[in-house]
Amino acid sequence: MDFNAAEEEEFGFSRNYFLAKETGSSGKKSARKLSDINVVDEQELREASANIEPKHQNDVADLINSYKSLYPKWVFDLRCGFGLLMYGFGSKKSLIEDFASTALAEHSIVVINGYLQSINIKQVIIALAEILWEQLKLNRKVSSRGLPKVQQPFSSRSMDDLLAFLDGPEMDEKDSFICVVVNNIDGPGLRDTETQQYLARLASCSYIRVVASIDHVNAPLLWDKKMVHAQFNWYWYHVPTFAPYKVEGLFLPLILAHGSSKQSAKTALIVLQSLTPNAQSVFRILAEYQLSHPDDEGMAIDDLYSISRERFLVSSQDCLYIPLTKEGLEKLLSEMS
Repeated sequence: MDFNAAEEEEFGFSRNYFLAKETGSSGKKSARKLSDINVVDEQELREASANIEPKHQNDVADLINSYKSLYPKWVFDLRCGFGLLMYGFGSKKSLIEDFASTALAEHSIVVINGYLQSINIKQVIIALAEILWEQLKLNRKVSSRGLPKVQQPFSSRSMDDLLAFLDGPEMDEKDSFICVVVNNIDGPGLRDTETQQYLARLASCSYIRVVASIDHVNAPLLWDKKMVHAQFNWYWYHVPTFAPYKVEGLFLPLILAHGSSKQSAKTALIVLQSLTPNAQSVFRILAEYQLSHPDDEGMAIDDLYSISRERFLVSSQDCLYIPLTKEGLEKLLSEMS
């Protein structure tokens, strides 16, 4: 009896929901648009947010200091071959950099800031190879005969050769390693699949240890089972700091502000990269004509089609009906050059 009453009550809730939706849809709709919202300039908003007085700053500092008791265990985990992955609410940049600079002072440290928009992962691995080579030369326990021969500079080597070098040399000091600190390993500069695979291969090298932080709830989806357990070999630590993302937020556009010209150029570049090479070449023809004829209203569609067809870029004139302003063309051309 109770079951039937609960089922009837649930049906009543569902019926009332759809009746409310039907009644609401028949009412008068607002004519206002999202574009009518008067948002402030991005620079003005950043200046205003910078002047906000921080609260609970002492509590955040005390919480971060409380994690220092874990430093010896973290060092032990690194020496055992694990990688440290810090997660939890709040910026962990100051925490892991303080750990590296104090508890790992006797080791070489390389910092990668994943919150940057673009990172050259090969330059990072070249720097690591050069550091390891210097350590091999300075290591007194390794004879000159035991040093691998560097036949060509690291900058001209392939990624596979660089990773093989980082995994190859043998030193008598087993506790010696290079620590790679990665702030926001799930950041926009490191989020693509190829970069994550290179980082995983780097973490599996004999004399490399990784200390990283993540902030996105879906960050673990970047890795498969092999990368997590066999390459990164993560030891997960929940270390919420509740610290503001001051540095990390400087490189992200504000939601409630007008986009800057730099952001518009970045958006144009993303659009261009999504096009085929032929479509990019058509844009270049159109942009070059517009810039060389600033007084003209635009390039005639027949002329554009004729040039594009001569270069085997298009097969139909229907592909060329693309609205663009002069300012947009200038940005596209500057990004393509």
